[in-house]
Amino acid sequence: MRIFCRGKPCSSSRSAQQSSNMRSLQLTKPMNFHRQLIICLLTLFNIVLFLEGFVVSQAQNTVTTPVNVGVVLDLGSLVGKIGLSCINMALSDFYATHPHYKTRLVLNTKDSKEEVVAAAAAAVDLIRNVQVQAIIGPRSSMQANFVINLGNKSQVPIISFTATSPSLTSMSSYFFRAAQSGSFQVKAISAIVQAFGWREVVPIYVDNQFGESIVPYLTDALQEINTRVPYLSVIPVSATDDQLAQELHKLMIMQTRVFIVHMTMPLGSRILAKAKEIGMMTEGYVWIMTDTMTTTWRSLDASGFDSLQGILGVRTYVHKSKKLEDFEIRWKRKFQQDYPNTTNAELNLFGLWAYDATFALAMAIEKAGTANLRFNETNISSGGATDLETLGVSQNGPRLIKELSNTKFRGLSGDFYIDNGQLPSSVFQIVNVNGNGEKRVGFWTPENGLVRKLGLTNTSSNSTSKPKLGPIIWPGDTTSVPRGWEIPRNGKRLKIGVPVKVGFTEFVEVVWDHIPQKKKSVKGYSIDVFNAVMAKLPYAVPYDYIPFATPEGKAAGSYNDLTDQVYYGNYDAVVGDITIVANRSFFVDFTLPYTESGVSMIVPIRDKNKKNAWVFLKPLTWDLWVTSGCFFVFIGFVIWILEHRINEDFRGPPAHQVGTSFWFSFSTMVFAHRERVVSNLARFVIIIWCFVVLILTQSYTASLTSLLTVEQLQPTVTDINELLKRRENVGFLDGSFVEGILLGLKFDKNQLKKYNSPEELHELFSKGSANGGISAALDEIPYIKLFLGKYCGKYTTVKPTFKTDGFGFVSSCPPISLHLPPFHMSYA
Repeated sequence: MRIFCRGKPCSSSRSAQQSSNMRSLQLTKPMNFHRQLIICLLTLFNIVLFLEGFVVSQAQNTVTTPVNVGVVLDLGSLVGKIGLSCINMALSDFYATHPHYKTRLVLNTKDSKEEVVAAAAAAVDLIRNVQVQAIIGPRSSMQANFVINLGNKSQVPIISFTATSPSLTSMSSYFFRAAQSGSFQVKAISAIVQAFGWREVVPIYVDNQFGESIVPYLTDALQEINTRVPYLSVIPVSATDDQLAQELHKLMIMQTRVFIVHMTMPLGSRILAKAKEIGMMTEGYVWIMTDTMTTTWRSLDASGFDSLQGILGVRTYVHKSKKLEDFEIRWKRKFQQDYPNTTNAELNLFGLWAYDATFALAMAIEKAGTANLRFNETNISSGGATDLETLGVSQNGPRLIKELSNTKFRGLSGDFYIDNGQLPSSVFQIVNVNGNGEKRVGFWTPENGLVRKLGLTNTSSNSTSKPKLGPIIWPGDTTSVPRGWEIPRNGKRLKIGVPVKVGFTEFVEVVWDHIPQKKKSVKGYSIDVFNAVMAKLPYAVPYDYIPFATPEGKAAGSYNDLTDQVYYGNYDAVVGDITIVANRSFFVDFTLPYTESGVSMIVPIRDKNKKNAWVFLKPLTWDLWVTSGCFFVFIGFVIWILEHRINEDFRGPPAHQVGTSFWFSFSTMVFAHRERVVSNLARFVIIIWCFVVLILTQSYTASLTSLLTVEQLQPTVTDINELLKRRENVGFLDGSFVEGILLGLKFDKNQLKKYNSPEELHELFSKGSANGGISAALDEIPYIKLFLGKYCGKYTTVKPTFKTDGFGFVSSCPPISLHLPPFHMSYA
């Protein structure tokens, strides 16, 4: 019922109606917003369905071309299984991310059964019958060596991710190594050796192309840092445990304790296990694994892993990323599904390289196109021809290798691109196997060498200074850095011959135990020098001194006989006062000299001045005595002439005047004159005369003092030709080469006298040549210095001096390749 006021609706009625309308409007607004939101979502969903259907229809409408690709792997090996699983995952991931590509790789897998012939047969079958555009594999360098030739002949690219032999790189332009060459790691290994100061290293490698190809690069790198390679240990591929033990025992008796192992993991683990069994994994030993073993060591079981404790390993560094971690999770799941019986598999670098190589091949084949996938058949009749002769030639090969060479992308292993047919060198990481795993202790980069962490620079100016590597647990569970050498308990000891001498024992002296007539000790200057040199060597050399003596303890021969013993093989070396001369160097080798060189002549000396009562007259000659006396008289006369007319001291009777004049003149000698001088001219004369007298008296005093206190010694012989003319006797040291010099100077044998000690030489000089002694002796300068040090006031040296090369140590040298030093002496 409506209420009207004055013919119009009432205001209260209007207010109620407006309130009702507002409530109705407030209820309809949320309902409209929800309806519009639902309509928008339905529209967006329809658009997504339309786009998805469009993409699917487009993908379904894309025409793909299958491209045959061969895979040749050792499917029974763990590396082959890991590689094949990564290849399959790479194709799945590649085409999932590139669905619009028109090519699809079709894998044709062959098992090479770890045999070279099987790998070659598989490659021939794939090229001849399947006409594959490329082959991934084979696994080993030996297999690749033959397969590469097949690929080159048929223009089919061969892509291997495990054949690391450096010798394969230059074989063919159709070979691509989707891995790093084994030669890249030698710089990292040599840097480790140099950092710890090891001077000798023994490589242990397998006897095949894989093992042999790295040896030249490794030895060159070690020689650059002055590290010797005294022995190369070559292990046959099919070596038995007994052969391994025999070879390791041979290494055990050597002094070198640093070993570099380069082989595949199955054989390498057997060697390391045998080394642990015979005690070569104890403190003092160093074992370094190359990249192949370091990459695959995780595949070992518990017993094999136990033999790796303390070993250093080198392998290519791969930066961890989220993409790599996700792939590793997916790979483990797939590998367990494909190979449920294989429980010790771990994804390694070879698997990553297989994945990236497959990616690169799929990209290259897509870019190369499908226009020339055919093979040109040969014109040779198949009736009498072999399979190798009937191989076709791929038309797509040249284009495919060009695209492979230009392919670049970021793979699981890092930046992937081919440089000179292989992956370029990159960073290596150094790991230490210990406990239940490995610990990274540093890196090696081509720019900075060894560093503790990437991004740091080894700024040390000294290349031999130790880098900041992390702590290393060495074999024997020790943190002490091994020296790299040990004295082998059962090794060969060098036999060092020493001369037996009666005199001049300051150089070499053999002390005998006279009861059993056995050597007690060997000492002397030469022995001290040799011991000091051996102590400075960075490795141990065990040796024994063997006297060159008869059973009675006397010298067994001359020095020439002693050096001949080295040539005969009775001694390894000779240490002593052995002179370097030309005739000895034809059969033995010498070290650098360690003493002064030369041969000189010793002669007695005598005082030429005989002292008597008239010795005071000898300082002045008779002419000077007469001249001095005349001047004394003359000066007295001059002073009398100038003074007697004006000076009363010079007057009187004639006898008094003469006496006074002479007294005055002679008294000036000792400046004792008492007479007064009046004339200035006389005074001037006295001044000059006093100065002359002062010089004369001082010279006389000095000469007389010298005559009375200093001996005027002179040699009795000054020229060796005087001895020849007078046919006087000459002495020489028994057993010395000096006898040859004297005979070369035309001395008769009857004139030559031998001596063995300084005492005997002094006795011969005391007798004199007329009484069966000698007038002179020729000897080497070191002996002369010892003799003069004992009899310094009785003998001296005179010319001539013959040039020699001094004392040196003797060692053996091959007679077929003698390298004679430039000797200056012409006497033998």
